[in-house]
Amino acid sequence: MVLGIISAAVHIVLGVVLGGAAGGTVGLLIGAVVGLLVGAPFGWAVASAGTYGADPKGIFLFVVDHTWSLLNTVTGALYLTLHLVFGHQLDRVVSQGSGRVNVVEGVSPRYATTIGTVCAGSSLGIQRHEDVHVLQARLLGPLYLPLVALNYVLFTIAPVWLLWHDHSNAPINRFTRYFEIGVYPHVWNEAIAYRIQGTPPR
Repeated sequence: MVLGIISAAVHIVLGVVLGGAAGGTVGLLIGAVVGLLVGAPFGWAVASAGTYGADPKGIFLFVVDHTWSLLNTVTGALYLTLHLVFGHQLDRVVSQGSGRVNVVEGVSPRYATTIGTVCAGSSLGIQRHEDVHVLQARLLGPLYLPLVALNYVLFTIAPVWLLWHDHSNAPINRFTRYFEIGVYPHVWNEAIAYRIQGTPPR
């Protein structure tokens, strides 16, 4: 419960700081409201599921996620809020003590998606893959999401991955496959995660 309250408070304070910097008192108030709307659901999920253990490892992960990796945590909190708005369910059993918030339903039935510490639509067969993304975010902190986005942009407009792509088993023969079979599994964060667990789409 305490960590959930602290988490929500961190989101609110961040909203206040950013809002105040952007537009004085009005910006401060707007930032506080946005921070509350995003931080409260995440704090509730953290407390409700017991996401972080009370041991040193759990506390350490909580501190990392709310300092160095705060950008990823806030983005994940927004992602979680959208899932909850659409009626998706928190997976308390899988989330407990894991250092991540799991949501039962994903964006797509074919893929799990992890943003920050929020993992949606995962299963036992792919959870290690998703946990790699959580670790990547924690290691790279505020650099993680920009580096992922930059790689997607670069590989979309300059498909150098075609040089090492498995054309015989995963042919790029229509427009949608260019992204699903080409760009997506070759970006650096996915390529690393697929080496640890899972099979890239074909």
